[in-house]
Amino acid sequence: MESNKEKILDDVGSVVEAISADDDNAAPLYEVESLCMRCSQNGTTRFLLTSIPHFRKVLLSAFECPHCGERNNEVQFAGEIQPKGCHYRLEVQSGDPKMFSRQVVKSESATIKIPELDFEIPPEAQRGSLSTVEGILVRAIDGLQALQEERKKADPQTAEAIDQFLLKLKACATGESAFTFILDDPTGNSFIENPFAPSPDPSLNIKFYDRTPEQQASLGYLVDSSQLNEHAAEASMGETNNVSDQIRRQPHGSVGATAGQKAIAQSNSSEIAEALFRYSAPEEVMTFPSTCGVCAARCETRMFVTRIPYFQEVIVMASTCDSCGYRNSELKPGGPIPEKGKKITLCVKNINDLSRDVIKSDTASVKVPELELELASGTLGGIVTTVEGLITKISESLERVHGFTFGDSLDESKKNKWLDFKASLNKILSMSEPWTLILDDALANSFIAPATDDIKDDHQLIFEEYERSWEQNEELGLNDIDTSSADAAYEENTRG
Repeated sequence: MESNKEKILDDVGSVVEAISADDDNAAPLYEVESLCMRCSQNGTTRFLLTSIPHFRKVLLSAFECPHCGERNNEVQFAGEIQPKGCHYRLEVQSGDPKMFSRQVVKSESATIKIPELDFEIPPEAQRGSLSTVEGILVRAIDGLQALQEERKKADPQTAEAIDQFLLKLKACATGESAFTFILDDPTGNSFIENPFAPSPDPSLNIKFYDRTPEQQASLGYLVDSSQLNEHAAEASMGETNNVSDQIRRQPHGSVGATAGQKAIAQSNSSEIAEALFRYSAPEEVMTFPSTCGVCAARCETRMFVTRIPYFQEVIVMASTCDSCGYRNSELKPGGPIPEKGKKITLCVKNINDLSRDVIKSDTASVKVPELELELASGTLGGIVTTVEGLITKISESLERVHGFTFGDSLDESKKNKWLDFKASLNKILSMSEPWTLILDDALANSFIAPATDDIKDDHQLIFEEYERSWEQNEELGLNDIDTSSADAAYEENTRG
């Protein structure tokens, strides 16, 4: 086929123009003559724009020098920077060779850490790559070994320390020692494969976080100096994220309070308004200045309070950025933290049940027993949607997170497993037979709308309250909350 043939161009600029004009489905391989950094002769660099299924568009480049044999390759992201950064934490057990074959997409802005060795690979040390856990470690070992002979002559003490460290790193790379593999990327464009997809991976933890002003600036966004100064002042007071791992941490004991105030819904602003106005219209809409979470530009946030029948009072906040067009909506629970958790069970029997409104908080787990599907709390974050929308978002999230589901390297059995699961998700949406949706929320901030005017008349919907376990309260930070000072102040003001 003509589209698969190599096209020889004069320079990299021509390659960029050609790639931009190409059809995504028929992108050819481009070839350009470039300088070899080892022997200063001319070698050949090949470029290929491709798409990793259900992940992202990437630009692959491979250089080869026929004179000295130098070869290297790199992967760069052709798509946009994601709204949030990502943090992958993989627990690698000793003696488990399958762990090392997990595919890893590392962008040029990602940092890799192994806390047990106090080892860090900064973004500039390894370029963007498509590799495996083993490949990342082997490349790091090769990089440290490259100049050992020169170090032994110039600084024997440092060379000896590096030799001792290499023994520990090689033990990790060969599976002799257990370790933690952390991949942190403020652009959100990095990835670690989950071979158990669509089932949860007990060894892999994924978190998404808002970038700090410093991270925004490092990615090329325009950030006001006042924002950087404000963030630095907050950091000095211990109110911001831990810079060592670039993820916002909360002081121990405030997690529960924060969870009660955290956004339990993120969706399109118009969708939020349409879903909530069917219950009650806001009496007052307040506007205040804020900062865009994507480009860090100044924007406005609108907020109002409303009450959902049979649920609780909620605070709706919507932000729109005129600079980059980013839109964000949040639904926050009002009032105190409930004393009990809540389990909501819905028996989905007909097509009308798919249109029921659903509020899933970020502390709620989701279960569909008929599919043996279970999403832990925190998965998907908080969303306002419908029953149909929730199942659709689960399917889309699994496809996005498990980016190599349909990759060429996937064996046939795993591919068939995923196809069967996808077919099962589509089957329950077609309502060929009844199924059950369960939301279990330890903070009782989730809700499924009844189909009747009186919730007691809806026999398909069951609300169950339960006492939280000590472990659940500990995870939410409720065991350490001390409100005695606030209670005393409240009683004093009441008496006055």
